[in-house]
Amino acid sequence: MSATDESRALRNAAAVEPIAPGRFAVELSEYYTVVGHPNGGYLQCVMASGALAAASAEGAHHLHPTAVTTNYMGGPAVGPAELRADVRRVGRGVSFVHVTLLQEGVVSTESLVTLGTLHDSESRYMDASVPVVAPLDECLQPTGSDEINIMRVIDQRLDPDSAGWWSGELSERGEVRGWLRLNDGDAAWDPWSVLFATDAMPPATFPLGSSGWVPTLQLTSYVRRIPTSEWLRARQWCVVIADGLVDERCELFDDRGELVASSSQIAMVRFPGGH
Repeated sequence: MSATDESRALRNAAAVEPIAPGRFAVELSEYYTVVGHPNGGYLQCVMASGALAAASAEGAHHLHPTAVTTNYMGGPAVGPAELRADVRRVGRGVSFVHVTLLQEGVVSTESLVTLGTLHDSESRYMDASVPVVAPLDECLQPTGSDEINIMRVIDQRLDPDSAGWWSGELSERGEVRGWLRLNDGDAAWDPWSVLFATDAMPPATFPLGSSGWVPTLQLTSYVRRIPTSEWLRARQWCVVIADGLVDERCELFDDRGELVASSSQIAMVRFPGGH
């Protein structure tokens, strides 16, 4: 792997280095930013890295983050940051870790991370419906812009039926469907990196005519299965928009039709005319 690929690789961009018990250094990467700010899903990977390292140091044997709830109280900057991890409980099946991210002593992000170990077994029950998405070769490939750096490390293919907003054609339905592939020069999806995918789709407010400014306030991601495919089938949709906030959901499925991960977030949103 070249030096450029190494700096793009998510495992390196979200790696943590111990500096003291419960404290870790991290270098927030410019590759995982949107308009200069670290992407929310990428930050969940960072927080999960700190939680896994801290829990392991206290004897936990859990391999995967299974749930992460993150509050984004301020936008951290690209560059050095510190994680402080407080292991709340190490259990036989589950461990819990509270993680904060600081820069210059100021907390910008905090997460409660649940750790466990997923197994490659069949689902006993699933009520989530696999979304209908056009084949890859019929989908649209966004090129992003110089300000959407995550497009350099993830491939998106959007279903034309939910991407009319590209050409100015708005919809009465706040939904975006498509395919996602990790393209960081290193690895395919796993139960840790899929946290990035839970916040990698375009905001589902775009088909309704919102501006590009949709900052996440809180994001909760659940990882339920070990992904088995290079491409994940994704659906992101709005549940309700009111008082300048959107409640948005996302579901990700692998090639078996298994629900790999899902997320729910509250974000701020603007529309032309202030509505």
